[in-house]
Amino acid sequence: MTDVLSRRDLDFLRYEWLDVESLTKCERFSEHSKDTFDAVLDLSADIAHKHFAPHNKKADSNEPAMRHDGTVEMIPEVKAALEVHSSAGLIAGAFDESVGGMQLPSTVSRAAMAWFQAANAATSTYPFLTTGNANLIATYGSQSQIDTYVRPMLDGRWFGTMCLSEPQAGSALSDITTRAIPQEDGSFRITGTKMWISGGDHELSENIVHLVLARTPGGPPGVKGISLFIVPKFLPDDQGGVGERNDIVLTGLNHKMGNRGTTNAVLSFGDGTYSPGGRVGAVGFLVAEEHRGLEYMFQMMNEARIGVGFLAVSLGYVGYLESLDYAKTRTQGRPLGVKDPLSPPVALIEHADVRRMLLAQQVTHQRRLRPGTDGRRRAVDHRRSRWSRPSSNSLHLTR
Repeated sequence: MTDVLSRRDLDFLRYEWLDVESLTKCERFSEHSKDTFDAVLDLSADIAHKHFAPHNKKADSNEPAMRHDGTVEMIPEVKAALEVHSSAGLIAGAFDESVGGMQLPSTVSRAAMAWFQAANAATSTYPFLTTGNANLIATYGSQSQIDTYVRPMLDGRWFGTMCLSEPQAGSALSDITTRAIPQEDGSFRITGTKMWISGGDHELSENIVHLVLARTPGGPPGVKGISLFIVPKFLPDDQGGVGERNDIVLTGLNHKMGNRGTTNAVLSFGDGTYSPGGRVGAVGFLVAEEHRGLEYMFQMMNEARIGVGFLAVSLGYVGYLESLDYAKTRTQGRPLGVKDPLSPPVALIEHADVRRMLLAQQVTHQRRLRPGTDGRRRAVDHRRSRWSRPSSNSLHLTR
């Protein structure tokens, strides 16, 4: 099987061009070394090749289906791969040690994720979204919310999503109508429908932590009246495990052109199917301040945009490596100037124009691979070395 990425190219970008090893001089990364960086990349490559790549085509051909009881049927290889990924602790890569993270430089953790995105775009989506969800709560959530939700996500026991859009709103988030009614205990009861939620429902993890945009009573119209809530599929119990089922129901799965192995859900919040605490309505918990929800959510949205862009780059690089492998093994034609029709054909790569096309492909994708591991992300690592809490506020779209 062709390697899903070129380790030599990643090492060149990290060590020979960026000098990532010099980051170990920063206090935040002082316990790391080139050996620990290499170990993370070696582990990621091994898991990606052995557990993610083998079911890539199968997951695409057998997309998730909704059973009659409202649960999701998926090929078993997805859960098996994610269990291996979670047990390796890779979701926690760039997070603070104080919440169970490795405090890896973003440059390194981004390169590690590239192996999984290149090997299996659909299966890698679950830890990718979970990382963004945990990052947001770690940045804006209370200490109690961090302890309750971030730690289980970093352990890989719980996964996370982002619930923004609704059937009638599309990308016009100012038109969302999901409501959040405050309760005497400080929680909120959430009612509404969310659409196109990647990873929105499954049986891959013990719990799913939804970050939901909703409106509270008396808020201004438009995006300035939107707040952000943590709404778990199962309410946490006092021991940090899963307790009572929240009033969240899967009502359908959307069919996608790409990433077909990832569930893309229609979710109903608070329709009365379940009654947590003996009452109708999904229980949610406000993140930070009311009416600033979209502002907070933009952190995860931007992180997702960067990650999806890097997913495209990773897949493009896989395409280059497959082209290179094919050009080396497929024989066709003869070298320029050879007139003897009985002479053996040569590999495609022996033809000058084929080499030109391969070189153009290589340069294009190496150049596009750089934004995920380049000096701008290295600058992020330098800034984060001075911060005590992980944040993606410093992340920005790169060109």
